[in-house]
Amino acid sequence: MKVKETIKRPLYRAYERRILQHLDRSRLPRHIGVIHDGHRRYARTEGLPDYASSYRVGMAKFVEFLGWAEELQIPAVTCWLLSKENLSRPAEELEPYYDVLVELFARIPDALAEHPVAVRFIGSLDLLPDHLVDAAKRLQEACPTGARRVTIALGYAGRQEIVDAARELVGSLLDEGVLPEELPAHIDADGLAKHMYAADLPDPDLVIRTSGEARLSGFLLWQSAYAEYAFVDVFWPAFRRVDFLRALRDFTQRERRFGK
Repeated sequence: MKVKETIKRPLYRAYERRILQHLDRSRLPRHIGVIHDGHRRYARTEGLPDYASSYRVGMAKFVEFLGWAEELQIPAVTCWLLSKENLSRPAEELEPYYDVLVELFARIPDALAEHPVAVRFIGSLDLLPDHLVDAAKRLQEACPTGARRVTIALGYAGRQEIVDAARELVGSLLDEGVLPEELPAHIDADGLAKHMYAADLPDPDLVIRTSGEARLSGFLLWQSAYAEYAFVDVFWPAFRRVDFLRALRDFTQRERRFGK
């Protein structure tokens, strides 16, 4: 396998250059959402000793991906690293992943030092262990500003986000003096949108999911109503720059039809 990859690598580089030469950068997405799927299946396929080994490969790929997005000056990316549903998995699966995430969050500031980004977290962080939440807070404090935005969805569920937004909207309306019986007349799409977790971001133009699964699984349900989708067959740890460039090329060639 390694010999084959060594032989293929120059071919992929040539292919990447060709895609870049013909890529219409004026049509690139402003905001990309990514579902990083396939770590455990990658571990089984590659015969790795444990899931933690696959997680580390995947998180190293995550740092690479941020570099690829920087190279093309993508203004915002939102990356789903842990779903709320994942929290029901056995502790022997979750604990190694938590440890890898803590390692990742410690690496990111140095990895992005040349091109600072603003890092924010969304999701039900209150459901996560304290050491992981502390690592997330340290990363957010270390990367407060930058030309681009990286949003990390952790303990995230799209339905929960909509529920939380509805609760916040109702609470704000009551604080403004709106009577309970008048609430329905004041609840609309624009009002809900203002209470989503990252309401200051534009909606994603493109959502990429790896591992061959062709579903959103609740990722940015509200915001992705008019997004384009790229379902990539490879597992996230094996995701390559050429896969990313193909997804972008296909996106730039699509005719987007909002609401049709």
